[in-house]
Amino acid sequence: MTAPYDPSDRQKVVAKLPSELRKELKVRAAEVDTDIQDAVTAGIEAWRRAKSRPAVDTGGGSSFATYLPVGLYDKLKRDCKARGITYNQGIAQSIRLWLDEHPSPRPRPARVTGARRIIFGNQKGGVGKTSVSAGVAQALAESGHRTLLIDFDPQGHLTKQLGHPLIGIDSPSLAKHMLGEVKERELAELLVPIRGGDFEDHLWLLPACKDAFLLDAKLATSRVVRIKETALEKALEPLEHDFDFIVVDCPPSLGYSMDTAIYYCRTREGEEAGSSGIVIPVLSEDSSADAYDMLEEQIQDLVDDMDVDVTQLGFVVNMYDSRKGYVATSSLTEWQKLGEPPVLAVVPELKDQREAVRLKAPLLAHSPNCEQAKEMRTIARRISG
Repeated sequence: MTAPYDPSDRQKVVAKLPSELRKELKVRAAEVDTDIQDAVTAGIEAWRRAKSRPAVDTGGGSSFATYLPVGLYDKLKRDCKARGITYNQGIAQSIRLWLDEHPSPRPRPARVTGARRIIFGNQKGGVGKTSVSAGVAQALAESGHRTLLIDFDPQGHLTKQLGHPLIGIDSPSLAKHMLGEVKERELAELLVPIRGGDFEDHLWLLPACKDAFLLDAKLATSRVVRIKETALEKALEPLEHDFDFIVVDCPPSLGYSMDTAIYYCRTREGEEAGSSGIVIPVLSEDSSADAYDMLEEQIQDLVDDMDVDVTQLGFVVNMYDSRKGYVATSSLTEWQKLGEPPVLAVVPELKDQREAVRLKAPLLAHSPNCEQAKEMRTIARRISG
């Protein structure tokens, strides 16, 4: 399994910091495309050179873990003792100094195409589309982006894992909105906030409904949907300007519903290439490569038929464990050799995600400092940069 840093180079340290300072650090690190661990390291090194710094209110602090170069932790503790302050205060001042020295970049020009649209797709089941899409959405929200997470899979695993019930079969749903079968309720009324962690107040879920099992058949025969590929876009259009990102957990399918999702993440007119697109979770095994070949063919067929551009943002090699031997390690090498699309992250097989699912809790709230959470932030940073 991978590790955040080589143990010979880094050591894990834990401090107690106020939630607002943690949030500001995570947002700023994402804005300037820097790992949180590197930001804290740079802040400590700058703080040690500074003669004095104003105190930071650390009241109500909670656990914050990071990785520092070996030896820096001991130097920080000695400096804190010499300055007559606590270790937590020293960490807080260091982070505050880094934030002051790295102001937020100027806002980007206003989007003319609505929210950035990221879909997670692979027709092979069991590759972790649900866990990766949920984790990345949490990381995007944690970085200050208003994010909508859509459970587009009729099995509803995402909805259940986050502790919410599926929408009733006879109730308004995303599928019914796509088919023009409901008008009395707006889609926005179906959204539920996801609580917990540093992403609170920035993340919402559109739950699944089992009626989506019939979506492919109805799209094929519906007279209401004139251009079937646009059905998802038409349904979600009213929500787009309320969000920075819309993240879609797609079904394991090569049918019409997947076509609508692929079309939805195309590069729109006036949109910068790579702003939206598809992320492909895969495993380190041959069956994932075979499944990707089929998905690639579906994407290319839609690109040719509709004359659009669809960006493959990259692969996420999920549930990786080098202890599985040659099959895993050689397959990972093959994914990395492709080059384009790139491997965005290698997510290890650890208990944290399974525990979060069991507890029906978001990963970044249940275990915000685990290695899997770190990789979710890496993916979010790379697709949002």
